[in-house]
Amino acid sequence: MTTALSDRRHAPRTHREIRLAARPAPGAPLTDSLFEIVEVPAPSPQPGQLLVRTRVMSVAAVMRTLMDETTSVPMRSFALGAPLYGPAIGEVVSAPGTAFAPGDLVQHDLGWREFALLDATAAQRVEPGLLPDPAAYLSQGPTAWMAVTRGAEVGPGDTVFVSGAAGGVGSLAGQAARLRGARRVIGSSGSQRKADILRQELGYDAVILRDAGPVEEQLRVAAPQGVDAVIDTVGGEQLQAAIAVANRGARIALVGALGAQLTGSGTPATAIDTFSLLTRSITLRGTVLHADHLDLIPEWHHQFGAGLRDGTLTFPHSRLHGLDNAPRALRELIEGRHTGAVLVEL
Repeated sequence: MTTALSDRRHAPRTHREIRLAARPAPGAPLTDSLFEIVEVPAPSPQPGQLLVRTRVMSVAAVMRTLMDETTSVPMRSFALGAPLYGPAIGEVVSAPGTAFAPGDLVQHDLGWREFALLDATAAQRVEPGLLPDPAAYLSQGPTAWMAVTRGAEVGPGDTVFVSGAAGGVGSLAGQAARLRGARRVIGSSGSQRKADILRQELGYDAVILRDAGPVEEQLRVAAPQGVDAVIDTVGGEQLQAAIAVANRGARIALVGALGAQLTGSGTPATAIDTFSLLTRSITLRGTVLHADHLDLIPEWHHQFGAGLRDGTLTFPHSRLHGLDNAPRALRELIEGRHTGAVLVEL
């Protein structure tokens, strides 16, 4: 991302994009054969459109779900033989009849290709200098901030449990909980390596290992006085454990279903102890950023930028290089090899 702008503004006659070549079998691992990298004519913008050169894109667990023909998430499935899509930061190459100019940075949802053609209304201008690294606009911080502030309503003195704490949301949710005054922050992870990172680098007080015994027993040890707020990105046994250990009046924010998304096992289902919800006045709230909480995005970006500069926040992420490595990035994300966001720099 350090190449001079003057070297990057001219579109070639062709460019490459990654298409979905086949759908994965239920529960099967992702393989390179599911993707196809093709060279096609570079798109040409009409008035009101932008031609954008991709600089960096992100992959996310939900993309595994979108590879299925039908999904339970409110997003369109990837189409066979068509480019995949996803969040990206790019540089405007041409913008006839719009308020954009060549060299402007924008965020859009047409990743997985070297050049994107989109209507100007589908691009969000990236404010120069707001974040130290433009790639940080691709963090899942807005979702984490939503879960902490509006979903779980974390406040001073709370004990907070974050499931899937090493993921793109969880790695920032713990930090956001601290900003809100949480007294104790507990996370869950699938490996000791990630658990060490969560404690040593991301401020978690304790980490539960997914395969180290019953989650509820581990959570009771980590939170002997119970939990007041929960950010759940996983579902299943971890959500059940959170309800079992939750204090009276606890708030539980549901922001993901990684337990199903990472295995391709279909629609997630979790048995909920409704009696506990009633008798302990526990709030269980589903929260979706792009449905109800878009106003939090600029709020988070300002908070994130300030925190990155003064050292109170970090941006955990892995960065692979080259469009060819985008399938690998998604595969490694699904396999749990990375902590935080997973980005591909073009």
